[in-house]
Amino acid sequence: MNASDRAYTELRRDIVEWRLEPGTVLGEVEQAARLGVSRTPLRDALRRLAADGLVEPHPSRGVVVSSVTRGHVDALFEARIALETVTASLAAQRAAPERFEQLADEFERAAAVLAEAREDRAEYYELIARLDAGLAEAADNPYLERAQGPLRANLARLRQATREDARRLRASALEHASIARAVAARDPQLAAAAARVHLSHARSAIVDALSLADSADSPSPLRLAPMKGTA
Repeated sequence: MNASDRAYTELRRDIVEWRLEPGTVLGEVEQAARLGVSRTPLRDALRRLAADGLVEPHPSRGVVVSSVTRGHVDALFEARIALETVTASLAAQRAAPERFEQLADEFERAAAVLAEAREDRAEYYELIARLDAGLAEAADNPYLERAQGPLRANLARLRQATREDARRLRASALEHASIARAVAARDPQLAAAAARVHLSHARSAIVDALSLADSADSPSPLRLAPMKGTA
């Protein structure tokens, strides 16, 4: 891994996991020293993070970690619904059913243990990644796949808001199982509908969790920034 890739990977992880909170200034000198790279690969990494929507320019502060507002959450899920429902529909028309039957079984087993086994949650997110990869491969549309890359980076950051909510994780597992079952059944309309239901529930859960963390008494860094024009 070259210096630019390493800086990108480490900064992305720190932003996704909220170690670098929204609004944090990413000064070139400080970050280059922290990451052990020169300023040229750091600038390359920052350009890639800006393309992902994880950092943004600030008129007086240079580059900062991008804010998270209700508007950002809504815009992200509008785009996800548009892209992922089409992906699910195409996958249902083109996929090998056996692969998705197996994924559905795995999600149903995950739902049974997620409420109790915190150590299994990393495996659960890996299972989601396998479903996403399977849907993208089955849909066989490189334009759709590329368009979803930056969305997944931002989703990974927002997902931190609900990763301790066992009830939501269990419901999410069953929703993913429904998507996989619909694809396995070769039913494009049902697959798109299942994806839409899941994304609607995921958006509501993230907004609720971030709004709760935004209360004055909460020590959580997972806060919604004020919308433009608000205090």
